[in-house]
Amino acid sequence: MKKNIFLALFAILFSLSAAYAAPTMSGTETAVFAGGCFWCEETAFEGKPGVISVISGYTGGNVPNPTYEDVSSGRTGHAESVQVTFDPKKTSYAELLKIFWVNADPTDSGGQFCDRGNQYRSEIFYANEDQKRQAEQSKQEVIRTKKFSAAIVTPITALKQFYPAEDYHQDFYKKNPIRYETYRIGCGRDSRLKELWGAAASH
Repeated sequence: MKKNIFLALFAILFSLSAAYAAPTMSGTETAVFAGGCFWCEETAFEGKPGVISVISGYTGGNVPNPTYEDVSSGRTGHAESVQVTFDPKKTSYAELLKIFWVNADPTDSGGQFCDRGNQYRSEIFYANEDQKRQAEQSKQEVIRTKKFSAAIVTPITALKQFYPAEDYHQDFYKKNPIRYETYRIGCGRDSRLKELWGAAASH
């Protein structure tokens, strides 16, 4: 009887472990970037080859399960950010880094565009040593080839915990296209990106 109970428990534990392992065996990878308003960061990555999903959220701070109001206060240490899930067979982390740079102002340490405060900073959050190495290489390449004189101040930091933002922030540009475009234009995001990156800047 005890043996049968043990075997049953083992079977349950095995099935649970398989369920938890499944996401890591799917062949996808994730990357996390902060570049100001996450509504706009979503549109920078969504629809790109190999990108499976983009989730708006918060990372970089020390407050667990923060809300939008918490992060907006600037007191949590978190930055508005996006988690990009991608297929490494169709695109690479290096390609995502290229997209990140031309959609951010890496010279601004006080926020991004019209959004001011540490919660709107630009930052690359690496998940492992390989991402760290590639991020640092890409930053050096930007420094080497940039056409503007200002220093690059975007930090590269180890990822802690990524917290998805509230549902109403996800795919905001689809749910509220007029408000999104009005905000984006009014914030001067595209004009500044064009000033920095020229034709490489994307929208």
